[in-house]
Amino acid sequence: MKNEKISRRSFLKASAVASALGVMAAAPAAHAAGADAAAAQIEEENCLLKKPKYIFLFIGDGMGTAQIQSARFYKGTVDNNGAVTEADLSFTSFPHVGSVTTYDSTSFCPDSASTATSIATGHKTESGVINMCPWTRDVPYETIAEKLHAQKGYKVGVVSTVNIDHATPAAFYAHQKTRKNYYEIGVELANSGFEYFAGGEFQKVKGDGTGPDNHEVAAQAGYNVVTTQAAAAALTAGADKTLIIAEDLADGKAMNYAMDAAGGEWQLTDYVKKGIELLDNRKGFFLMTESGKIDWACHANDAAASIHDVLEMSNAVQAAVDFYNAHPNETLILVTADHETGGLAIGYKTTNYDTFLTNLTHQKMSYAKFDTDYVQNYITNKTPFETVMQDVKAAFGLTLPTDPDAANAGKLLLTDYEVQNLRTAYDRTLEVGSASQKDMTQQDYELYGTYIPFSMAICHTINHKSGMDHTTYAHTGAMVNLYAMGVGAEKFGGVYDNTEIFHKLAELTSVQ
Repeated sequence: MKNEKISRRSFLKASAVASALGVMAAAPAAHAAGADAAAAQIEEENCLLKKPKYIFLFIGDGMGTAQIQSARFYKGTVDNNGAVTEADLSFTSFPHVGSVTTYDSTSFCPDSASTATSIATGHKTESGVINMCPWTRDVPYETIAEKLHAQKGYKVGVVSTVNIDHATPAAFYAHQKTRKNYYEIGVELANSGFEYFAGGEFQKVKGDGTGPDNHEVAAQAGYNVVTTQAAAAALTAGADKTLIIAEDLADGKAMNYAMDAAGGEWQLTDYVKKGIELLDNRKGFFLMTESGKIDWACHANDAAASIHDVLEMSNAVQAAVDFYNAHPNETLILVTADHETGGLAIGYKTTNYDTFLTNLTHQKMSYAKFDTDYVQNYITNKTPFETVMQDVKAAFGLTLPTDPDAANAGKLLLTDYEVQNLRTAYDRTLEVGSASQKDMTQQDYELYGTYIPFSMAICHTINHKSGMDHTTYAHTGAMVNLYAMGVGAEKFGGVYDNTEIFHKLAELTSVQ
């Protein structure tokens, strides 16, 4: 069918040219009029062959439909004084929407390496493998970014809020038997020749310590390695190959959660805008942008952090929409996810048919920032529970029944049952802290995952009081949405497998 389509398109174009030549040959006296008619006909036929010159692919890591809807509901109700009102995000009104399966060759609950491989190459592989065939892991797959770069001369950019060598961004430029080959992935980044990278720090920047670090490897390959926001802001169109490592790093050497970012600190939107500026050229560009900490928040069952990162991703997509508005006949924007994380549900047992999402406005920081800014001191100083709960009240709004402000706490007033759960989690935090799954009981793992127990108990409590819950600390097999706007967007409606994203892009751009 694909060859038949190409033949038909070639036939239509050839017919248009032949018709134009016929017009000019048969009526030389009317050459000008004939030429105009021929040009118009050729232009009309070329519409059938129109290809996107500028391609934006946004991947909300872990962003299932519940993550999107929770952000829409939160924004709608907060912006409308608690009314049950849904807000639009920049991409939820795109004209074409698809529903995409995410399983890989080993699991219906896949990981980011395999799912990003499916999107980038059109091939399924094992969880944990990046762009290599499954089982033998001896055949690399070429990515859509590599094909566009080599065959079409597109400039290519890769952006992520997590580490730039993390599984999802790596799946567009690297080929590794395991996603844990971090140093080797960094070397492949440098060898890719792609024009723009931006995100968090390399995970194993010094490798085994016997060779140059990843920054030096990139510099030797001709990259301008930028590690300050001021230097990133100073970059202008026409800059050479560029690698930006965010100046303000947080947990895991990734960028801050959107809700934790300081005023003026660059977020995902800023790196997308800078990418547009640096990549813009007459041949076109492909920019893959990952909002990776949606996934991290959902692993940790932190609904508020997830919501704020979805909202920031919406802002980043808006930057692409603004570009589309200036280039509507040349731009394609795709917004999707690699998989769903956390099994997020809107609705909880004790809130029955209600939600109270405005409760989440009282959460002032992510679980990760609370860990670093508060919990580590509690562990060191063995701070009393009642003292700790004053910080919890300030950072999350959760209030003890014995607090002087208890009468004003509203739905964030803790019940005796909730207080006991928090106290138990705090005691375990002081005694054990976080632990691996194999080192804890089934009950402890179900309650806290591999995170600091007190922080998890706080997140679970405010989630439940808001009418939200999670089923897992891992990924799920839920389908994800794909939103499309622009040239060729109509190809992305319907229900299909994630491997089809690659094939649809390949067909649109005629790469081999």
